[in-house]
Amino acid sequence: MSTGTIADGHGMAPWIAAQAQTLLAQRGHAWLLAGPSGLGQYDLALALARAWLCDQPGGQGACGKCASCHAIDVHGHADLCVLMPETVLLELGWQLSEKAQNEIASDAGGDGKKRKPSKEIKVEAMRDAIEFAQRTSARGRGKVVLVFPAERMNVFTANALLKTLEEPAGDLKFVLATDAAHQLLPTIRSRCLWHGMVWPDQASAMTWLTAQGVPAARAAVALRAAGGRAQDALLFASLADTWKLLPRAVQRGELGVFKDWTAAQVVDVLHKLCHDLLAMKAGAMPRFFEADDLPAGGSWQSLTAWSKVLSQTRRTVEHPFNAGLMQEALVSQAQLALNLKS
Repeated sequence: MSTGTIADGHGMAPWIAAQAQTLLAQRGHAWLLAGPSGLGQYDLALALARAWLCDQPGGQGACGKCASCHAIDVHGHADLCVLMPETVLLELGWQLSEKAQNEIASDAGGDGKKRKPSKEIKVEAMRDAIEFAQRTSARGRGKVVLVFPAERMNVFTANALLKTLEEPAGDLKFVLATDAAHQLLPTIRSRCLWHGMVWPDQASAMTWLTAQGVPAARAAVALRAAGGRAQDALLFASLADTWKLLPRAVQRGELGVFKDWTAAQVVDVLHKLCHDLLAMKAGAMPRFFEADDLPAGGSWQSLTAWSKVLSQTRRTVEHPFNAGLMQEALVSQAQLALNLKS
């Protein structure tokens, strides 16, 4: 199971293309694209940047053929500054700064990496962006700063961005993309035009998933597992065949069901399972699993307590704990909660 970010490219989903066209028709130097993960914030942010910098933009956005579009395709546009955590830069194929490359490069003596890539947007990167903002446009079409995921800015990074947001130099545009807008400083939010990401309807999402090569039956399961978020559904497509077996496997305490998963992925799926069981207890329909696939065990009290534990665990899940022991503890908690009688 992969991570939550999506692959780069300009073959946009139709609901992303429609949003890009709407936003390009409006004025504003800073946009904040906000909504839950899996709705295409990064794709939309890059589509806006492409169109703003394109040599021959049309009514639908960037032309996709000019030198500017090609420069973005190869992640080498002189007038586009991409602010991302180093982990996301590496995942999406953007180049790290020379300093970061040297710091992360393997030791000559074979002792491993000097340091791990950062999961935050570092203040040093923001200082480079501020310097970028003060330079003259290389191609004469203005400049763009793209920040993703914007919630990964720490308070120092966000404060460094704030001044440039307030008084942008020349023809400079910003696009910030996030799936946790509540974590951004209020002063950052107030200086951007807000755009809430549009959810695709079921038919559009299924059409798009099958166009990505996911068989229809598997796409339906994956879309349900992702809670209707089409791009997240791509991450669940490989699990579609075993998704219905997962709840009862967890109830039996089978660790193997989460083989090769990260702790964050385990917590996410267990949260979905807990949500659906609580929904059933309250007389509502489950969202992520079919009702027939859910175990009958678990009391209202045990499931509520389990939900609180999962919420607390989510806050620290990326800390460098022993992955095997953490996974064992998570499955043990789940098994206990699911086997208590109502």
